[in-house]
Amino acid sequence: MDIERKWQKKWEKAGIFQANPQGGKKLFLTVAYPYPSGAMHIGHGRTYTVPDVYARFKRMQGYNVLFPMAWHVTGAPVIGIARRIQRKDPWTWKIYQEVHKVPPEELEKFTDPEYIVEYFSKEYKRIMKAMGYSIDWRREFKTTDPQYQKFIEWQIKKLKEKGLVRKGEHPVKYCPECENPVGDHDLLEGEGVGINQLTILKFKLEDSYLVAATFRPETIFGATNLWLNPKEKYIKVKVDGEKWIISEKSYENLSQQKKDTKIIEEINPEELIGSNVKNPMTGEKHPILPAYFVDPEYGTGVVFSVPAHAPADYIALRDLKKDKKLQKKYKIENTLEGIKPVNVITIEDYGECPACEIIKKFKIKNQKDPKLDDATNELYKIEHAKGKMSQHIPEYGGKPVAEAREKIAERLKSEGKADEIFDFAEHPVICRCGSRCIVKIMENQWFIKYSDKKWKNLTLECLNSLRIVPEEVKANFEYYIEWLDDWACARRIGLGTPLPWDPDWIIEPLSDSTIYMSYYTIAPHLKKLPANALNDEFFDKIFLDQDNKLKIDEKMANRISREFNYWYPLDWRLSAKDLIGNHLTFHLFHHSAIFPPSKWPKGIVVFGMGLLEGKKMSSSKGNVVLLSDAIEAHGADVVRLFLMSSAEPWQDFDWREKEVIGTKRRLEWFREFGEKIFNIIGSERLSVSEIPEPTSFIGKWMMDRINLRIREATKALEGFQTRRALQEAFFLLRKDVDHYMKRIRDRVDEEAKDVLRYLLSVWIRLMSPFIPHTAEEMWEKYVGDGFVSEAPWPRVYEEFISLKIQKAEEMVQETVKDIMEIKKILNITPEKVHVYVAPEWKWRVLEMAYEIGKPDMGALMGRAISEGIHDDKKELADFIKRVIKDIVRGEYPGRVDEHKILSDAKDYIEAEVNARIMIHEDAEYDPEGKAKNAIPYKPAIYLE
Repeated sequence: MDIERKWQKKWEKAGIFQANPQGGKKLFLTVAYPYPSGAMHIGHGRTYTVPDVYARFKRMQGYNVLFPMAWHVTGAPVIGIARRIQRKDPWTWKIYQEVHKVPPEELEKFTDPEYIVEYFSKEYKRIMKAMGYSIDWRREFKTTDPQYQKFIEWQIKKLKEKGLVRKGEHPVKYCPECENPVGDHDLLEGEGVGINQLTILKFKLEDSYLVAATFRPETIFGATNLWLNPKEKYIKVKVDGEKWIISEKSYENLSQQKKDTKIIEEINPEELIGSNVKNPMTGEKHPILPAYFVDPEYGTGVVFSVPAHAPADYIALRDLKKDKKLQKKYKIENTLEGIKPVNVITIEDYGECPACEIIKKFKIKNQKDPKLDDATNELYKIEHAKGKMSQHIPEYGGKPVAEAREKIAERLKSEGKADEIFDFAEHPVICRCGSRCIVKIMENQWFIKYSDKKWKNLTLECLNSLRIVPEEVKANFEYYIEWLDDWACARRIGLGTPLPWDPDWIIEPLSDSTIYMSYYTIAPHLKKLPANALNDEFFDKIFLDQDNKLKIDEKMANRISREFNYWYPLDWRLSAKDLIGNHLTFHLFHHSAIFPPSKWPKGIVVFGMGLLEGKKMSSSKGNVVLLSDAIEAHGADVVRLFLMSSAEPWQDFDWREKEVIGTKRRLEWFREFGEKIFNIIGSERLSVSEIPEPTSFIGKWMMDRINLRIREATKALEGFQTRRALQEAFFLLRKDVDHYMKRIRDRVDEEAKDVLRYLLSVWIRLMSPFIPHTAEEMWEKYVGDGFVSEAPWPRVYEEFISLKIQKAEEMVQETVKDIMEIKKILNITPEKVHVYVAPEWKWRVLEMAYEIGKPDMGALMGRAISEGIHDDKKELADFIKRVIKDIVRGEYPGRVDEHKILSDAKDYIEAEVNARIMIHEDAEYDPEGKAKNAIPYKPAIYLE
């Protein structure tokens, strides 16, 4: 920890991460700035370590790298949090004391929302510095800064000028506590959950209606009964003059979508069980039955049952028919006898009851079987894509399901027998303030028109012009560009920038965080300017090179413009995969609308999510490890090393304490190894320019491995493959080094010292982006010249990389393994081991095989005979068969001097197998005829 603080202070004092426009190659990368309403956890640690590793790597490659950071403090969640703190809400106090570890004296101040974001932004910055992030802190800003708000005003006005902002009504995610629409940025749970439109079907019951919400109104022809959950509370409500019976928990969602709603009375669902309702389409009578699987929060808490096409309905009905006790309780024994599945949809390869068949396919046992959801999803998709309404359905028989669905819904609505409601695809959706969100129809709301077809096409052009890591998520972007509808871009309350033409509204957080990457490039200059000088003409000049009348000095404006044009376009944008559906896609929409193609982003990297001991991390459930605690327990470099090696950035990672402790031991080994090598080489300072040229085979092999690892690690880092880079740069190189040390044993001559000196110089630099504090400490001790953070990235010397050398050492290692295996099989301890190398004629046959390319038996045999390679045709034929079957693979490594290589490794082999080694070029001594088994790269062995 002391070492980490030491280097953080040195970096800051030297200002080595402050990026200014200058000659040479530039690299500008950003990661989503945090919304600081809670403490930083290890998931955040992975998010911000990936760009730091890449930034450090590219600096060492000679790039001028800009890696900035800011604080996203706009929005309403902190207002909701402040309210809950003020009224001493127990859940909120517990979360902030126990999970976020806010001291009580600080928590008392959380009644002020601005203090919350101030507190956590300072905490974030402290921890980011503790992690060693190479951030240019001069560019830091908050989204409530007056200069930034002028920038946001300019952005939203640009969209309005282009006709991409409108006013209207739309269903939105809404937090009743915050009294505001919410986006995914505002949520603790439910990120990425969509809003679905459901049809409400009205089943007549005396003077009221039981209203059931459904995706599939076309299945009304197959209804057999209604389900209510007897454990839940139901109410009768007045809606537009009608009396509806719904669950109590669904009322708030419904009331925000229907204008004229009022609770009349509470209803006991158990008193309704066994009653009959009237089908709004067929007029048939259906009984009301009990079902505990009914979710009271989803839709209306009332479900109509279609057992032929809904696996959950079929299972629930089957379970109820077996439950004599429940039947007796509700007096429905006779009612159940006549209920049978009714077919509505015809699908190829399915019979009259598709739900029955899919239940058998998935081997579902009961309503609690987790496979039930999978079965339901599969059947619904098949029926929607391939199903047709069965011929016996009047008017709609033979029509595709999708077509019939729309027509049936419209007909029932027009007849007053149906309505509609919006609900989340999944529950719960929880705001950062801790409240459950609902769907609300917002009126007179400002929307950004992501539905605009021309804009969608332009955004697709932008998408196709950039690189995405990993490539497969490009399809997700294409889907969301097409899928996105108009987006509620303003709210009534919260922190943020007022809408310039309608200041009663505040621009919402996702809408004010789409092109802020451009603001980083000029932030240091803007801090020195008054906000009222930053008019629209100023930003037109800076970002779009438009000449206008300015309120600031023209020379200064030109200097600011040059800095923007130096850094832009953005080279890489990094963010989590759950933001593809909003922030990252908005990022592309807004860049394509506001900037010319030359300033469009060039790359996006998408992150996976974080797990904790195999379970999803959740701050609201306390299932997190704070990054500050992880640093305190293990050190920043250990945390960094684990996060970068446990998974590739786009994969989900799993924080497991045992594995983190294992990583700590590996880092300790690396430090100890450096000390050991430095002592071996005689405490002579390392050099980045001295390249040894060993003459021994094992020295050449070690140079091969070092340069191979440099090449592969570099290639991996270029593609943001941090795990693969560490596999090469640390784990595999360590394995190589262990073998090399074993091979040279105690014979550390001058050549070995040169190789080890080169190894240590390279290795510290390779590891520097991952474990910068440790690397700096080792660099100071063993090199003593500047920062390793500014040292050149190790160069790959391709001339040292040799397939022949790799194959030759592989032969030595395989020879040792083969001897040990034979010893084990024969259960003997030999005094001597005879090793026979392949004869000249076998090498020539192998070379011929590679020369021919794809040899067949006849061609190779014919050529070998014509050249008189070997007299024994049977032995020749047997070897050719083996060559064709097993040996000819990929590139020919080249002929190696097996006798010399094995002779050089003789001491090593003898020590490994604990026997005297005799290496033979001929077969003069071959009492058991083993020599004939020798083939190129695989000597024959005889134990004596």
